[in-house]
Amino acid sequence: MSDAPFHFRGVLLPDEIVVTVGVVGGRVTLTEAAGSTLLADDVWLVPGFVDAHCHVGLEADGAVDEARQRQQATQDRDGGTHTIRDCGVPADTRWIDGEADLPQIIRAGRHIARPKRHTREIGLEVEPDELVATIEAEVPRGDGWIKLVGDWIDREKGDLAPLWPRRALEAGINRAHELGARVTAHTFSEDAPYDLVAAGIDCLEHGTGLTDDVIAIMAERQVALVPTLINIARFPDIADSAVRFPRYADHMRALHRGVNDRIRTAYEAGVPIYTGTDAGAVIAHGRITDEIRALHQMGMSPKDALGGGSWRAREWLGVGSGLAEGEIANFNVYARDPYDMSTFTRPDYMVMKGRLHR
Repeated sequence: MSDAPFHFRGVLLPDEIVVTVGVVGGRVTLTEAAGSTLLADDVWLVPGFVDAHCHVGLEADGAVDEARQRQQATQDRDGGTHTIRDCGVPADTRWIDGEADLPQIIRAGRHIARPKRHTREIGLEVEPDELVATIEAEVPRGDGWIKLVGDWIDREKGDLAPLWPRRALEAGINRAHELGARVTAHTFSEDAPYDLVAAGIDCLEHGTGLTDDVIAIMAERQVALVPTLINIARFPDIADSAVRFPRYADHMRALHRGVNDRIRTAYEAGVPIYTGTDAGAVIAHGRITDEIRALHQMGMSPKDALGGGSWRAREWLGVGSGLAEGEIANFNVYARDPYDMSTFTRPDYMVMKGRLHR
């Protein structure tokens, strides 16, 4: 790929001003450099997308090898994703950090769950009195995040149930914070989120069972939510397959029916919401634009939905805008207005890690 300078002219989001954005030596310049080639005019320039719940290195049967990891990460890149927050994976994906043509990955180590309370071969299974020590061991495996499983089916009860007592959550989350890591948790149910939020968690994944009191606390504390709506769309299929657990199946169908109301209520209350596809075990990689559209269809404005997968998510994760003077260039280019969700799809150009992709 040529290192010759190039530039675009168009509307810069979210500022909505017309600018020239050039790339020289992989870095952004807001002027037209000598000898630079104009690649497109009258376009829209969007900070690179973030998939904040993604599992490169994971499929339904567990960890996958480096060849398959490359395929997954390439699919994410081709969909417009520049940065992935890995929400738990049993594979070692550190080799991707040195690849100029693959997205940045911010890791959370492995899922931390209770014995027999999560999918086998994926997470670490520990008892509550082992949670602090497990978090201490997982922090170095991640990039500033820890992933807990907050609830899962309890086969003895035949329904979703929380995994952790409040005291264990408080001790574990406090220890993660002392070590400089943030904590997120998988949660579907109505019962688990209160203790997770009260214990000081930084983010919730899915959030289909959020109650009004939990939403109010999340808004006050700015606890993030990553709904993964394209994965929640699978709840009826999950319920249909759970014939041995009719109570659980009915619960999953009810959560599916109410999810738009719950996430919309959180949005209207001011909870920060970001995009995540949950790609990995079942969901295909490369679907970040589907999740952005799903958030809009649920009730978010086009600007907030796009921002939750772009500039707001990048600020939340601390990765820079990718479109500021002197930064490594990380942005997507659209020939059509990306706020028009009826035409919103994969970008026409992508500049990732300072390199041009089409």
